[in-house]
Amino acid sequence: MFANLSDRLTETFRNLRGKGRLSEADIDGTIREIRRALLDADVAVPVVRTFTSNIRERALGAEVSGALNPGQQVVKIVNEELIGILGGETRAMRFSKTGPTVIMLAGLQGAGKTTLAGKLAHHLKQQGHTPLLVAADLQRPNAVTQLKVVGERAGVPVFAPEAGVTREDERPRGNPVKVAKKGLKEAEQRQHSVVIIDTAGRLGIDQELMRQAADIRKATDPDEVLFVIDAMIGQDAVATATAFQEGVDFTGVVLTKLDGDARGGAALSVAEVTGRPIMFASTGEKLDDFEVFHPDRMASRILDMGDILTLIEQAERTFDQAEAERMAEKVSKGEDFTLADFLSQMQQLKNMGSMKKMLTMLPGMGQIRDQIENFDERELVRTEAIIQSMTPLERENPKVLNGSRRARIAKGSGMQVSDINSLIKRFEQAQQMMRAMSRSGGMPQMPGAGGGPGAFGGLPGGKKSKGKQAPQRKVKGKSGNPAKRAQQEADARNRAASAPAASQGSAFGLGQRPPQDVDRDALNADLSKYLGR
Repeated sequence: MFANLSDRLTETFRNLRGKGRLSEADIDGTIREIRRALLDADVAVPVVRTFTSNIRERALGAEVSGALNPGQQVVKIVNEELIGILGGETRAMRFSKTGPTVIMLAGLQGAGKTTLAGKLAHHLKQQGHTPLLVAADLQRPNAVTQLKVVGERAGVPVFAPEAGVTREDERPRGNPVKVAKKGLKEAEQRQHSVVIIDTAGRLGIDQELMRQAADIRKATDPDEVLFVIDAMIGQDAVATATAFQEGVDFTGVVLTKLDGDARGGAALSVAEVTGRPIMFASTGEKLDDFEVFHPDRMASRILDMGDILTLIEQAERTFDQAEAERMAEKVSKGEDFTLADFLSQMQQLKNMGSMKKMLTMLPGMGQIRDQIENFDERELVRTEAIIQSMTPLERENPKVLNGSRRARIAKGSGMQVSDINSLIKRFEQAQQMMRAMSRSGGMPQMPGAGGGPGAFGGLPGGKKSKGKQAPQRKVKGKSGNPAKRAQQEADARNRAASAPAASQGSAFGLGQRPPQDVDRDALNADLSKYLGR
């Protein structure tokens, strides 16, 4: 969503690099570009004024003029101010000390409240809570049915005593306030720890909507009132949020559809205008496409600095600890990396979610955004199909894969033989890396691993870059002349016989033989030739 804004800001900061001193004109030009980028992203005008004013005031002070690298100091200031308008700190959810915690969802129709109710319930269930969904939206057609489907997918019970509206021309039936109150009693009887109330919305703001939402809040006294807003609606987000704050009031904001291609100004405006923190973000259609909103991490993403912490958290949630320990033990013992291990690691990677999303969380990936967008997620599925078409012997020992075996695997997986060859080549590179890790006890230096988009030869499944390779040093071998070769072999035997036995001590020299007596006069004479004395 923030791709365009991120590109504009990154380009602006690139112009500051290498400058030992920033003049007032440089700073004014940078502020001007930042202002244009924010306005193009649909950020509210009052927010843009406050944001750029704070940056200019700090950039013209001693904070930048006395810095060793003024350009980086300006980026630091922008990052800190961006965190500020996004809310400052991560706001944790408040839970009730006695009885079930009540969470009420409010917002316009189409913002994604019902889907979000299921995602939030799934998120809380993973944390050990026992949520109950309450269907208090009785006026949108099939809203109750949709909540039941979402609840079933999340594995969470749904309290729905009223069927609600099932057709467009049908008049609303039932009382949503009574449904919400009954839902609380049901949760107390069944000892649910959290109650999530899905309320009705409208296509626009009206008094009936506000009165109904206010009545539900008064009847249930919720611990949290979350205002659900579509991040794609732009400037209207500010007016809608302000109206709900005045009519119902809310304790936190949830942004939905952050995976869209809109400009994303709502996310940068709501927290600053309403003074209420953004608590959660929905980034897709799946139940797991839901995350706690961290202002510092979102600011880092916008400035193309990556979001490694979120990436690590996703890995911790999805990776199999036993499998990770098995692989670590295998590497430490020096055992060979097999295609079965390759398949296992790839499947764990798939469980983390979209490869495109994971790649965008790495620093500097904005520079190759087009390549990431063109990356085919089905590449992992094809690789999985190829390996699963192999026999256990072929997975453990790929060297047995002759032409006929590769043709059979290609036919079984629906691929071409060239695809099999390409996979084996990539696997051999991974195998060499694992062998190097086993020998060195750590991550080896990979070609192009100096950081940035070129590391590891491009995207997964992609081709290596065609840059010039460093010339390899030729190793002097045996002579082709029989007489000369015999002399070389005799000299080698004489050197081996006269050399002391190799020590079995450590790399620090422990356990080695004591040094022999040295002829200092002969040594000095030899050194004099090189020192010019």
